[in-house]
Amino acid sequence: MPARGLHRRSDTYTALPHEKTSATNGRQRNRLAGPGDPAPALRIKEWHVSVETGGSSAADEAIPPPLASAPAAAAGLPPEAGAPEELIQLLTPEGERVDHPDFPLDICARELQGLYRDLVLVRRMDTEAIALQRQGELGIWASLLGQEAAQIGSGRALGRHDMAFPTYREHGVAWCRGVDPVKLLELFRGVSHGGWDPAEHNFHLYTIVIGSQTLHATGYAMGVQRDGATGDGGEAVIAYFGDGATSQGDVNEAFIWASVFNAPVVFFCQNNQWAISEPLERQSRIPLYQRARGFGFPGLRVDGNDVLACLAVTRAALRAAREGQGPTMIEAFTYRMGAHTTTDDPTRYRMAADLEAWKLRDPVERVKAYLVRSGAADASFFDEIDAEADRLGAWLREACRAMPDPAPLSAFEHVYAGPHPVLDAERDAYAAYLDSFDDAEHGGPGGPPSPGGPPREPSVPGAAQARGTGGFGRSGEVQ
Repeated sequence: MPARGLHRRSDTYTALPHEKTSATNGRQRNRLAGPGDPAPALRIKEWHVSVETGGSSAADEAIPPPLASAPAAAAGLPPEAGAPEELIQLLTPEGERVDHPDFPLDICARELQGLYRDLVLVRRMDTEAIALQRQGELGIWASLLGQEAAQIGSGRALGRHDMAFPTYREHGVAWCRGVDPVKLLELFRGVSHGGWDPAEHNFHLYTIVIGSQTLHATGYAMGVQRDGATGDGGEAVIAYFGDGATSQGDVNEAFIWASVFNAPVVFFCQNNQWAISEPLERQSRIPLYQRARGFGFPGLRVDGNDVLACLAVTRAALRAAREGQGPTMIEAFTYRMGAHTTTDDPTRYRMAADLEAWKLRDPVERVKAYLVRSGAADASFFDEIDAEADRLGAWLREACRAMPDPAPLSAFEHVYAGPHPVLDAERDAYAAYLDSFDDAEHGGPGGPPSPGGPPREPSVPGAAQARGTGGFGRSGEVQ
């Protein structure tokens, strides 16, 4: 029977200078240095779990690189993108159409034009939001630059009844589901808790906690399954997350539940290769899509900058979910061209050369190249889309700046479906706190006026238009 245990890389072990002796109950024992001890002078030897059979071990064998490099270069992608049998691609970075035996895609010129329009307008929305944040109109913004194809392709693959569970970056999917872009800006401006009805758009509210939406999606999918709402014309669920989220416990638990219960859910991982400043190799030693196999369901890797491949693969995975084939994981291999959010500075942890290389794989430009190459669009079409993008940008700027500041007490609205005694008490306490600012300014209820101020009537608790942060009253108007 194979023995499983720790096996070191070399046959000799040398005591390290950072090992020291301590006394415990009168006995001497060796221990590794802990917090507060001097830094080690030498690196600790690596230990690896191995399986030994008949005295032999594979632990001393060199670990091969997780992905082949030469075939990836032939596909116009970096070495880490993998071999062609791993990577599904229907449109090359040069705008050439290629076929895949497992994922045929019959698409007309009008549909291609629609995808191009989506890509351009979503990118313009993103660009305007970044500018608005830099101008102080938004508190923060999470850019999707470079990931437009993954979001538009998968978003347009969704059926009318399918439910999507996003992170905080799926602006392209929100666009596909008919969510007003201004509602997204409201969230990042801090004047809304979400702003749209998930049931109306079949698009859940943004999730800030990394990975938790995968559990929500799995539970929702299990509900769809129990309601008997799958099948032809039925429902499926898609959960979006990033490469960094694959290290979260919530995501792995969602994988387990979805697999065990054969839930109709698609796990769509946008692998943009950076979890803020942590590179992909800190998340997994193998390609992310291969991890699905360990949970008992299939995984696929798609060119995340290829909108056609993302459309075809996601459409097939959703169809399989509706047919009762269970979950699928899709790894969209792409690159985060901008910062993690507008508070991040990616120049501190990644090379400019990598960014320049990925610019050659731009998801928008490859569709434009194909439209021109195939004669599916002329110059007037592109001019019209650019003009529409300009109008969208102007509208977003005006709408963002015109947003009214919410009343302070509105934070207590829509927390529960109905009244809640604890929440009501907290709201009343906060209302009294806001009223105290008005009282203090005028010397208190019924008290003397403040120096230089006019006389005043005694205040009525809860009735004063008390000032909150920024000088706005409870009802939202400027005081």
